[in-house]
Amino acid sequence: MVIFSKFYDIITLNFYKRMKMKKVVLTSAAIAALLLSGCSSKNPEVDMSADANQNMGGMNSSDNMMSDSERLQQLISSIEGQVQTVYFDFDKFNIKGDMQSAINTNAGLFNQSEAQGLSVKVEGNCDEWGTDEYNYALGLKRAKAAKDALVKQGVAADRITVVSYGESNPVCTDKTKACDAQNRRAEFKVLP
Repeated sequence: MVIFSKFYDIITLNFYKRMKMKKVVLTSAAIAALLLSGCSSKNPEVDMSADANQNMGGMNSSDNMMSDSERLQQLISSIEGQVQTVYFDFDKFNIKGDMQSAINTNAGLFNQSEAQGLSVKVEGNCDEWGTDEYNYALGLKRAKAAKDALVKQGVAADRITVVSYGESNPVCTDKTKACDAQNRRAEFKVLP
């Protein structure tokens, strides 16, 4: 009986060792399979040859490669390249008669059908004369006057935001009247 008992112990021990080894091998194989499947390429290869271009109906591949964000940025750049700055007299915020053409031009740009989804930020600026608080308030009045003029030309009010930079955003820093006149302005930024 002792021999049978030892023989039984040897057989069961080998059985458990083999089972344990099978678990280790199977677990290792499963982990390796998961790791390797994570490395596979999911993007199909695209044939950019001339034959593939013909299959696209003869469309120019460079036109197709421009993303929506690139087209939007191109539209914004195009509009901003044509937008005109509105200038103000010293200590004033009303739109001068000679600046009405700039308002008309800007309103025409902002009212284009392709620009309807874009927003406009009007930035009011001042020269260095006056306190910071006064110039901030004056810059805001200038921005609001420009916004109101655009709204009268048909630009939707909810597309326009106003901000004042007071005297903190000069385009010219010379100590001359001509320089001060350049800083009394409303600028227009086009936003997506």
